[in-house]
Amino acid sequence: MFKRTAFALATTAALATSAFAMGHSKDIVDTAAAAGSFNTLLAAAEAAGLVETLKGEGPLTLFAPTDEAFAALPEGTVESLLLPENRDQLVAILTYHVVAGAVMSGDLSDDMTATTVQGADITIDLDNGVMVNDANVVTADIEASNGVIHVIDKVIMPPM
Repeated sequence: MFKRTAFALATTAALATSAFAMGHSKDIVDTAAAAGSFNTLLAAAEAAGLVETLKGEGPLTLFAPTDEAFAALPEGTVESLLLPENRDQLVAILTYHVVAGAVMSGDLSDDMTATTVQGADITIDLDNGVMVNDANVVTADIEASNGVIHVIDKVIMPPM
């Protein structure tokens, strides 16, 4: 099982863009900004007041939804979440994408759970590729100076 996981994640890691090539010398925020496909995530982190946390010492693991993942949410969802009166909900959603510690692909096992910074657990599924809850990991193990980023294709929502 461990070999299958390592192989699957090594394959997706090979798809990483050149924007991530120098990511290890940058923090999570700067690494995501350099990639150019996390503008919505970064705008949401700014609106939620989480940028400094994501730039902090860490280590942190960020399951980072792409701009396309945010665009797939129902129309008006992102705009609504960015309103000041919805800040608590936005913080809950964003912190549900973060796990304390640097969790690399080699640390994963099928059906494992991890507690997010938000407080609820996420589940890792390795049966059909690598999934975090119902989001696919499309690029794994993007190292940053204060942790690691795993790119996902869907915004995951904390339990109500």
